[in-house]
Amino acid sequence: MGCYVLGLQEIDQTQVAVVGGKGAHLGELSRIDGIRVPAGFCVTTDAFQRILAEAPSIDEQLQQLSRLKPDDRERIRALSAEIRQTLEGTAIPDDVAAAITHALARLGEHAAYAVRSSATAEDLPTASFAGQQDTYLNIVGTAAILQHVSRCWASLFTERAVIYRMRNGFDHRKVRMAVVVQQMVFPQAAGILFTADPITSHRKVASVEASFGLGEALVSGLVNADSYKVRDGEVIAKTVATKQLAIHALPAGGTQEQAIAPDRQQQPALTDEQVVRLAQLGRRIEAHFGRPQDIEWCRVDDAFFFVQSRPITTLFPIPVASDPENHVYVSVGHQQMMTDAMKPLGLSLFQLTALRPMFEAGGRLFVDVTQLLASPAGRAVLVEGLGKSDPLIRDALQTLLGRGDFIRPLPDASPVRPPAGGAPAPIETDPAIVDELIGRNQASIAALKRDIQTKSGAALIDFILTDIQELKRLLFEPRSHQVIMAGMEATWWLNEQLQAWLGEKNAADTLTQSVPNNVTSEMGLALLEVADVIRPHPDVVSFLRQVEDEGFLDRMDTLAGGREARDAIRAWLDKYGMRCPGEIDITKPRWSERPSTLVPILLGNIQNFEPGAGARRFEQGRQEAWKKEQEVLERLRALPDGEGRAEETKRMIDRVRTFIGYREYPKYGIVNRYLVYKQALLEEAERLVKARVLREKEDIFYLTLQELHDVVRTSQADELLIRQRKDAFRSYQSLTPPRVLTSDGEVIAGAYRRDDLPAGALVGLAVSAGTIEGRARVILDMAEARLEAGDILVTSFTDPSWTPLFVSIKGLVTEVGGLMTHGAVIAREYGLPAVVGVQQATRLIRDGQRIRVHGTDGYVELLSSPDRDYSATYTRVSPW
Repeated sequence: MGCYVLGLQEIDQTQVAVVGGKGAHLGELSRIDGIRVPAGFCVTTDAFQRILAEAPSIDEQLQQLSRLKPDDRERIRALSAEIRQTLEGTAIPDDVAAAITHALARLGEHAAYAVRSSATAEDLPTASFAGQQDTYLNIVGTAAILQHVSRCWASLFTERAVIYRMRNGFDHRKVRMAVVVQQMVFPQAAGILFTADPITSHRKVASVEASFGLGEALVSGLVNADSYKVRDGEVIAKTVATKQLAIHALPAGGTQEQAIAPDRQQQPALTDEQVVRLAQLGRRIEAHFGRPQDIEWCRVDDAFFFVQSRPITTLFPIPVASDPENHVYVSVGHQQMMTDAMKPLGLSLFQLTALRPMFEAGGRLFVDVTQLLASPAGRAVLVEGLGKSDPLIRDALQTLLGRGDFIRPLPDASPVRPPAGGAPAPIETDPAIVDELIGRNQASIAALKRDIQTKSGAALIDFILTDIQELKRLLFEPRSHQVIMAGMEATWWLNEQLQAWLGEKNAADTLTQSVPNNVTSEMGLALLEVADVIRPHPDVVSFLRQVEDEGFLDRMDTLAGGREARDAIRAWLDKYGMRCPGEIDITKPRWSERPSTLVPILLGNIQNFEPGAGARRFEQGRQEAWKKEQEVLERLRALPDGEGRAEETKRMIDRVRTFIGYREYPKYGIVNRYLVYKQALLEEAERLVKARVLREKEDIFYLTLQELHDVVRTSQADELLIRQRKDAFRSYQSLTPPRVLTSDGEVIAGAYRRDDLPAGALVGLAVSAGTIEGRARVILDMAEARLEAGDILVTSFTDPSWTPLFVSIKGLVTEVGGLMTHGAVIAREYGLPAVVGVQQATRLIRDGQRIRVHGTDGYVELLSSPDRDYSATYTRVSPW
C-alpha cells in the first residue's frame, strides 16, 4: 500500500515526485527559521495513482490526448472534459479517504481549509505552470474536502493545463497530481512578493503587491493592488491603488466578493515598515532556495504567513563574474543577428573563435564592457561604435551612465584597450586586395577539408583547436579588418557628407546596390538561377510540392529533367549549403543537412519570377547605383567648390563599391569551417554511440568542445550533465535576451528618442532607403515562409540564411539589427526599403496586415487589418 498522506513538516524540496512542485516547496518553506506556513498535509501522488487504477478508461483517453497538437483546440477541449468527468466521477478508495480523514482529525476536521492542486510538473526551475491547476479556498467539512481533492485531481486536465504541457514538452501520461490541504488563515491583507523586480529583473529590488482580504482578488486580476519597490531595507517606490473590492471567507465555507468602504479604498494595505519586513523575510526564503522567488503571502494582524513560494522562471540569468564588482554586459546575439538560445557546443566554438572573452548566460553570449565604460576615452569609442550598429544599445548604455552610480570611473590617463581590431590603417582602393583575401580563405578551407579526414579521437579535437587559431588569424588579420572598415567608413562618409551638401538622406543605400564580391547577396540570386533550371520541368515541380523528407534529391533521377534539377540544387548546396538560420551555432542543422528547407523558397521563385530574373535583378541594381552616382556628382558640381566635392565623392563611391561586398565574406569563412568541424565531430560521435559512451550522437551538442575532448580521451560521459543541459536549453529557448544586462540582473532597455513620427507609428532604425507599402508577412521560422511578390517580410532577426527570401519581398522589418548587420547590408544591395530594431514588431504587426515601411526615416505605419488570417497555416511563436 502506498503512503497517501504526508504532513508538511515531513516534506522537503526533493519530493516533487511524491507531493508535486507546490507541495515540495511548501514543505521546504515550513522548514525555514522565522517563516510561518499554515499547518497542513499533502495527499500524495500515490493516491492519484490509485484513482487512475480505478478508472482504466483514462489510459486510452491519455493516449488520444498525447497524439493531439496544441492548435487542435476543439478536440483538446472535448477530450480534457471527458477525462475530468471520469476522474471526478470515480469514488475515492476507502483507504485513501481514511488517510485523508485521519489527517483532518489531527488538525481539526471542523476547521476551514484551502485545497490546492500540486502537479509534479509545476513550480519547477524551468517552467512554473503557475495558475494551470485549481485552488479552492475556505472548504469546511470532511465530505467537502474529499470532493475538492477529486476536483484538484481532475484539474490536471483543464484545457489550459493540457495546452501548457504540450507547449512545454511535458508528457501528459507522466505528470502526476498531489493535493495540498492547509488550514485557512483569514488575513486583513494579502498579496505577492517578487524577490527580484519582475519588470527590470533587478535582483536587488524586491517588488510587493498588496490588497485587502484574501490574495485571490489580486491573483485573479479583480483588483488593482498597492505596489512597492524595496531596495537595501528601504521603500524606494510606492503606489497606493484605489481598492474597491476584497474577497473574504464566509463562515459556512466558500468565499465572497465584498465592497470596500469608500473611506478605506485609498488606505495602504501595508505600512512601509511592514513592507520592508516582508521583503526581508522574502530574502530569507530566496537565500534558502538559492534563486529569486515568486511568493504568495498574507498578513494576519502583524504576522506574515507564506502560502506559496516558486522560482521566478522569466528572469534572464546573469553571467558569472570572477569578482563581486559591478559589471555591464552587452549582447553578442544582437550584433550577430542570432538571439536564439545556443547549445553548449555552439557557445564554446563561438567563444573560441572570438577575439574578446565572451560570457554565457541563458544560452546566449555577452561581452563585459565595464572597463571601457569606466574610461572617458573608451566610453566614447564604445558608445559611438555600438550606437552606429544598434541605437537601442547606445541609449541603454547612456541611461546607465547617466545614473552615475553603477560604474566606478577610471582616471582619464588610464590605458584603455580599444575595441576589437583597433583603428584600421589606410588602404588603397584596389579590387585585387579583396580577390587575394578571398583566395587565401578558400585555399585555407580546402586544406582543412583535406587534412581533417585523417583525424579521429582526441587528435581530431586537438586538430580543430589548432585550426581555430588559423580561422582567427584569417578573421582578424589587419588587411581583412582594413577592407571591412574602409567599406563601412566610406558608407558613413557618403551618408553624412551628401546629407550635409545635398540634403540627401541615406544616399549610400542606392550607391551600394549590386556591388561585386558579396557572397550573401549572390546566394539569393543564385537560387533564382536554380529555379530557372527546374521551371521548364513540370514533373520536377510537382515532385517538389510533395517533398516531406531529406532524401528527395536521390529520388529525382527518374523524372524528366530530374537529373539537371538535382545537379543544380547540389551545385548550389556545394557553395552555400553550410549556411542555415542561426548559423553561428555549429549545432544548428545546415541546408546541406536539411535541404528540404529550401524547397518552399525554390517553389516560390519558380512561381513568382520569369527566367533570367537573377541576372536582370543584379544588372538593374547596378544601373540604379550608376544613375544615382551620376546624379549626385552632377548636383555636387553645381555647388561652390563643386569639382573638389564631386572628385572626393567619386573616390568614396569607388571605395565603397570595391570593399563593401567583402563585409559578408568573413562570416561565410567561419560557417564554412564550422560545417567541416561539425561533420568530423558527428562521425566521432557515431563512434562514441557504438562504443556506448553516448546514447545518441546529438548528445555532443550539449558538451563544450573541451568537455568533448575529455569524453573522447576517457571514453566516459556524464549522462546526468547532458540531461541537465538539455533541460536548461529548453528553458532558455523561451527567454528573451536583453541588449544590455548588469551584474545586478537589471535589463536596461534602450529607447528611440524621437517625437517626429505619425501617431501609432512603430519606430526603428533606418537602414535601407525608400518607402514601400504592402502586405506584412510575419514569419519567425524560415521553413514556414510562403511569400508572394510584393510582400513585406516582418521577423525577429535575419542572418545571411534569410537572403534567398529577400529576392521575393519588397521591404523588410526586423526587431533586431543595425546599420551594418547582414539584413541591412543585403536590403541595401537589393534596393529593399528596410527598418530594423523595431521593438516587438512581430507582435504589433499582424500577419496579412497592410503596412508602409519608411526605410529612409526609420518607421513603420500600420494601415489596415490583415488581408486574411494566416494563423491557421503558419505557427507564430512570439520571441518576447
